[in-house]
Amino acid sequence: MASFVFFDEVYKTFDSKEVLRGLTLLVRKGEVLVILGGSGTGKTVILKHIVGLVPPDRGRVFVEGKDISRFDENQLLPVRRRVGFLFQGGALFDSMSVFDNVAFPLREHTTLSEAEIHDRVHEKIRLVGLENIDWMMPDKLSGGMRKRVALARAIILEPEALLYDEPTTGLDPITTKWVSTLMRNVHEKLKITSIIVTHNIQSAMAVADRVAFLYRGRIKFIGTPDEIMACDDPIVHEFLRS
Repeated sequence: MASFVFFDEVYKTFDSKEVLRGLTLLVRKGEVLVILGGSGTGKTVILKHIVGLVPPDRGRVFVEGKDISRFDENQLLPVRRRVGFLFQGGALFDSMSVFDNVAFPLREHTTLSEAEIHDRVHEKIRLVGLENIDWMMPDKLSGGMRKRVALARAIILEPEALLYDEPTTGLDPITTKWVSTLMRNVHEKLKITSIIVTHNIQSAMAVADRVAFLYRGRIKFIGTPDEIMACDDPIVHEFLRS
């Protein structure tokens, strides 16, 4: 299977703290890869490397075979248009309605007419299980609804890959289960590559094709949900029991 992303011995340090320490990781095209690890281990830093928000100090990052490690902002634009990013808090614009939040990338990056934007926005809002909320403002939405609106915005440009940064943080167990199911359904309907970073073990096992465990800046284990649950590495085992 072809790769969508490949990290080749990537190192990254912030304020003298070494976060990634020779990270090597291959993400297969079309899979759901979940990156598990504790808080502050560098999971989000991995996502930021994929869209060039931070460059590696050493090593290389390949997206669809292209080394983007030293791309400038203009070179990164087409990469970012192919990759949707669901930020941890949703990152909705508080001053915009649901409709305008979801429509924003289309107005910024396409020449679609308002009629075409209207149709696509409603298509994506339906896909994430919401309807008749165009007029609502973000502060009137529940946590789960905010996540779904943010997801609709992340897929509005019909990307080839989706990056999720802690998508179930702050959600109750029932909503977490619902969002996990939604992520899997969106993946299968759009036939994209999905990369999810989380510390939620139950959610990871529900959605992943493969799970990578990040520890001290490197991937300590990678395999299917069944394989990681059966792993006898004491560090992996302790994390899964926590």
